[in-house]
Amino acid sequence: MYFAETAEGTVINVKAQPRSSRAGVDGLIGDAVKVRVKCAPVDGKANKELVETLADAFGLPKGRVAFKSGETSKQKRILLMGVTAAEVRRVVDA
Repeated sequence: MYFAETAEGTVINVKAQPRSSRAGVDGLIGDAVKVRVKCAPVDGKANKELVETLADAFGLPKGRVAFKSGETSKQKRILLMGVTAAEVRRVVDA
């Protein structure tokens, strides 16, 4: 399963694709949500854009998107505070 609902919100598994031609949530790849970002993974720029992309996709302020693990990896676990599993499914399946 690519997500886990918690008391704080929903934690999703993310596979980041840096240096993409466009940014956005791009469905599932294995047991993770594929998220494309334009920035290269240098000096945290790709992570910052990843947070912004997820915040936009889920209609959240950037401060409600937090890393649980994987800040230096393509495979990440990210908490979407206040987001339900149903909302995650709706955005990922769109």
